Order: sequence, then C-alpha cells, then structure tokens
Amino acid sequence: MIDKKFIGTESPPVSIEVEKYPIRLFALSIGETNPIHTDEAAAKAAGYASLVAPPTYAFCLNSMAAQGGGARNTLYQDMGVNMARVLHGEQSFTYHKPIVAGDVLTFRPKIVDIYDKKNGTLDFIVQETAVTNQRGERVVDTRTVIVVRN
Repeated sequence: MIDKKFIGTESPPVSIEVEKYPIRLFALSIGETNPIHTDEAAAKAAGYASLVAPPTYAFCLNSMAAQGGGARNTLYQDMGVNMARVLHGEQSFTYHKPIVAGDVLTFRPKIVDIYDKKNGTLDFIVQETAVTNQRGERVVDTRTVIVVRN
C-alpha cells in the first residue's frame, strides 16, 4: 500500500512548447474536421494567434511534460510504485483558455489523494496539474487517476 504521506507532494514544474505539426497530426488522427486545428490561416481568421489544439490534446501535452520531468518518475519510485504495474484509470480537464501553437506551457503536478481498494490489491494515486501559459494565464487543470496493481 502506498504511504499517504505523499499526499500534497508537488513535482517540480516542467515547461514545454506547443508545436504546430503535432497539433495537426493529433487533429487528423482523431478525425477533427474544424480547420482551426489544421489550417493556420483559418485559425487566424477565427481570432487565434495560431493553430488551436483540440481539447483532449492536453492529455498528450501532460504526458510529454511527465516524460520531460524526471522528478515525477523519481517521486513514483519514492512511493514504491512499480511502473510496469501502472494503469491509466481516469482523466478529466477543466479548460480556462485555448491552447495554441507557440504557447509555452508550464505543468505543476501535485498528488492530491492516495487510496486503495480490494484490500490493497489496487492503489490509486490522484494527481492534479495546473497548467499556465507563457503569460502566466491558467490554461487548463487536469486531474489524473493512476491505478497501481499490487
């Protein structure tokens, strides 16, 4: 069972730049047809600075930030989590502003809850991440539930 002393632990912030090509590729892969996601002229005509990321692209960005922030993996090691036994349990988003190509987003993850089910057979780690852009504006808040099979 994961020690609840880790509740409240914050990982160091990680910043990444949002790029045009991955936005286009993601939009096409999910069947998004709105041209603001694939055509920069259409995005600018709609009032955006550049291509707009589809809403669920925030999940990809959060994953990229996690890979770039080795401290998160160190935290999981400190918690005794075997990454080979981890499942993605749940994801939710609260959007405040659109994510557009050229934004530099900073991810600030925090462990907000740890609990178990099935007599400790499953541990759940709840992480909330506040995401701001280069102007310090809140863009999105994510909530992730990670399941650890013991």
